[in-house]
Amino acid sequence: MRKVLLAALMAGVASSAMAADLPTHKAAPAPAPYYAPPVFTWTGFYVGINGGWAGVSSGGDFGSPSGGVVGGTIGYNYQIGQFVVGAEGDWDWNSSKKTGVNVLGPYSNKIDEVLTARARLGYAMDRALLYVTGGYAGAEDKVSVPGVVDSSGWRNGGVIGAGLEYAFTNNITAKAEYLYAPLGSKTYTDAYGNSAKSKADLNMVRAGLNYKF
Repeated sequence: MRKVLLAALMAGVASSAMAADLPTHKAAPAPAPYYAPPVFTWTGFYVGINGGWAGVSSGGDFGSPSGGVVGGTIGYNYQIGQFVVGAEGDWDWNSSKKTGVNVLGPYSNKIDEVLTARARLGYAMDRALLYVTGGYAGAEDKVSVPGVVDSSGWRNGGVIGAGLEYAFTNNITAKAEYLYAPLGSKTYTDAYGNSAKSKADLNMVRAGLNYKF
């Protein structure tokens, strides 16, 4: 009987040792959670700066002033599918100036500032936005002929244009655009009945950098 118990005990010890040597089967670790990056949208308010060149393509008898522009921008976009609608306004300081001589005498023609308020309609290709724009434009125009004309006034008109904007991050975008703003004309006459017409068909090529909220 003693031998039987001893043999049973030895068999149990051997079975335990063999079981310890067998490979263990553990469940695979759970995969790390995946967080999809947020889809970019053009919807939101933005502010920015812009700068470039402005020139009058048809200045009448007072030449075609041209020069640099720099200013600020504010706007809002709303995206519907791939279409983007929005509104944008900007103010630019303008250094456009032209001097010369016409029938009234030596003149100076200068545009000091430009303001636009426009609607925008665009087509978004992810972070790239192609758009057309149009609305109101106005400019401060100063025309001077010593002893004859000393005029400073605001000219009103329309504006149309197109551009491309790209979002480098969810908040930073850059754009390049062209705007055409025909701002009407004025006629000036001296004491002898001589008259000269001042026109202001303004062209602007600008680049801008915006921060989208």
